[in-house]
Amino acid sequence: MNELSQSIEINSSPDEVFRTITDLPAMGRLSPENTGGEWLNGAQGPAVGVKFKGTNANGAKSWTTTVTIVEFASPRAFAFEVKVGPAKVARWAYAVEATPTGSRVTESWTDRRNALSKWIGAKSSGVEHRDDFAVQSIQTTLENLKKSLEQAQ
Repeated sequence: MNELSQSIEINSSPDEVFRTITDLPAMGRLSPENTGGEWLNGAQGPAVGVKFKGTNANGAKSWTTTVTIVEFASPRAFAFEVKVGPAKVARWAYAVEATPTGSRVTESWTDRRNALSKWIGAKSSGVEHRDDFAVQSIQTTLENLKKSLEQAQ
């Protein structure tokens, strides 16, 4: 298992940050790969155990994932796990801490795939080196989150 994380300071309240990172349809404007999502099974928003369908694209490739929220503590923690059937793929997590000027946001990604899953994932997503891509993806997502929230003020 490999885990990566990065943090950023944002001049916005933890409540505002948390509302933004848990807004599935809006995530597409922040992430370089995720294009949005929708709640499943009648859910209207996030809670532990709730599932959502995430939509993703990379170049000409696109795919969906079914995701389960495993941690939800507004406005501090939001985490979800991606599986394909019984196979664990990844865990994504956001931690939000209040600071004197707003919030510190940490995004983490834990790769939970075995070698075969990594090979299949590379073929279906077009991303050969997911670790390298995740570093850039997290950085871009956090920078876009900061820009979006700070420009809205």
